[in-house]
Amino acid sequence: MAETTADVKRDIELTRTRISDTLEELEQKLNVAQMVRDNPWPALALAVGAGVVLSGSKADVKAAAATVVATQGASGRVAAVLDDLVAHVLEGFHGAVEQRIDALASDVKRAIGATPGVARNVPVSVARDSAAPLGQASTARAD
Repeated sequence: MAETTADVKRDIELTRTRISDTLEELEQKLNVAQMVRDNPWPALALAVGAGVVLSGSKADVKAAAATVVATQGASGRVAAVLDDLVAHVLEGFHGAVEQRIDALASDVKRAIGATPGVARNVPVSVARDSAAPLGQASTARAD
């Protein structure tokens, strides 16, 4: 039972299509904002329920007490600067992680041929980039 080249190419194309569809489904399932837009009432009920549970745990009182203890003796100006610094660091980290995930998803889509008009060979950098630290993706590509 020898397969022809056309059969193998057809099988590969079908596999690429299935993988592309699966990736799109996963992206849709993981899109929390879209889930809230599609189901606003259950999302609101979940938020209210979480608020009730958290208010019963007195976590806010504990957090406020810990904050007072941690900032005793520090001036309001230093605390504001530290808050801004932490916020900027977290924003930068979030941006770097998001950018890295987007780059990896694009590389996977490109590798399986899910992106129209793009060559369907696997870039050498896919394996190399996955080992690189966050925010330090390799720029070398094999075309």
